[in-house]
Amino acid sequence: MPIAKKKIKIEGKNYEYKCSWHHGGCGGVYGLGFVGAAIYYISTASGFWMGVLGILKAAVWPAFLVYEILHYLGA
Repeated sequence: MPIAKKKIKIEGKNYEYKCSWHHGGCGGVYGLGFVGAAIYYISTASGFWMGVLGILKAAVWPAFLVYEILHYLGA
């Protein structure tokens, strides 16, 4: 796992921090979410094109989730 050192400047002060990249951790969660959302949207579709729209919605399900959470919180 590669580690990179980043330097940033905040209000005239220099800071250095380390970044590490994890491969595949969230991809599996997103993949399971995509499959689950696709099954849900396709099973509730009233026609072929609504099923196609359901697959497109399944690809962007995290955006719907964040929107609903922010709406619920009143943000």
